[in-house]
Amino acid sequence: MTGPASDSDVAAWVRGLGLDGLVDIHVHFLPERVLTKVWAYFDQADQHYGMDWPVHYRLPEQERLHVLRSLGVRTFAPLVYPHKPDMAEWLTEWVLEFARREPDAVPTATLYPEPGVASYVESAVRAGARCVKAHVQVGAYDPRDELLDEAWGVLADAGIPVVIHCGHGPLRGEHTGIGVFAEVLARHPQLVAVLAHAGMPEYDDALALVHRFPRVYLDTTMVGVPFTEGFMPTPPDWPQRLAEVPDRVVLGTDFPNIPYDYATQLRAIAGWADADDRLGEPFLRAVLHDTPAKLLGL
Repeated sequence: MTGPASDSDVAAWVRGLGLDGLVDIHVHFLPERVLTKVWAYFDQADQHYGMDWPVHYRLPEQERLHVLRSLGVRTFAPLVYPHKPDMAEWLTEWVLEFARREPDAVPTATLYPEPGVASYVESAVRAGARCVKAHVQVGAYDPRDELLDEAWGVLADAGIPVVIHCGHGPLRGEHTGIGVFAEVLARHPQLVAVLAHAGMPEYDDALALVHRFPRVYLDTTMVGVPFTEGFMPTPPDWPQRLAEVPDRVVLGTDFPNIPYDYATQLRAIAGWADADDRLGEPFLRAVLHDTPAKLLGL
C-alpha cells in the first residue's frame, strides 16, 4: 500500500489501513529551555554531522501537539533524556507531569548512571511510567555501568520497555555499539528493549539481538528515509530481513526534531511492506499500531 504523499494525507491513509490512529513510541517533548538547547545543537549540525539538519516541526509545544493529533497519532511516548548527572530525575518528574496533562501522551521516564538511579526509576514505575528512554550517545555513559544494574533489573521485572539509543549513528560515542548493550541484555535477558533507529548503522547486529532475545524490538526512527539512506543506508535485503521478525518492529519518528515531514517516515515503512509479500498491510497495522500499543500497555 503506497504511503502518504504528504502530512495532509496521513490521517486518511491510516484510516484506510483499518486503524483508529498511530502509536508512536519515539517522540520528543522536553522542557522549553532544554529543547531550545537541543534545537541550537541541530542549528549547528553542519559542524557536528557535516550536513544540515533543519528541524521540520520547530513550533511551540501546543502547536506540535496539534500537528501530532492532526496526523492521527492516537498515542505517543514523549521521551526525555539527560546529558549529565542530576538531570534524569527532574526530567522524569517533568515528563510525568506532561503526561498527566496530555492524555494522549503515555507516562515515561529516563535514567543516568548515578547514585539513586534505581530509586527514582522504581518511583517512576510506581507513578505509572510505561516507557523509559536511555541515550548512550548523548549521555556519554556506559550502559554496563554497575550503577545502572539495579535499575535495569527493576525495568526487566516490571516489563517496562526501554527505548535505547545505543548504536553508533549519527555519531560514534565512547560507549555506543550494539555489542556493548548486548552485554546488558546478557545480564538482564528479560529486559524489554527497543533499539532506537534499529541500531543504526549496525542493522545486522541489531537484528541479531532481536533473534537472540525474545523481548528486543526495533523502532523505525529515521530508518530508510532518503535523508538517512544517504549516509547510513539499510541493507539491500532489509524488507526480507524484517519479514523474519514482523512483530518485533515498532513505529518511531523522532518528531519534532526530524529534517523532513512525518509522512516521509511512513512512506519508508510502506515501501518495506510493499517489497515483500510476507509483509503488506498486516505488517503496517502491526508496526503502526498493534505492536507499540502492546509494548505501552494500551
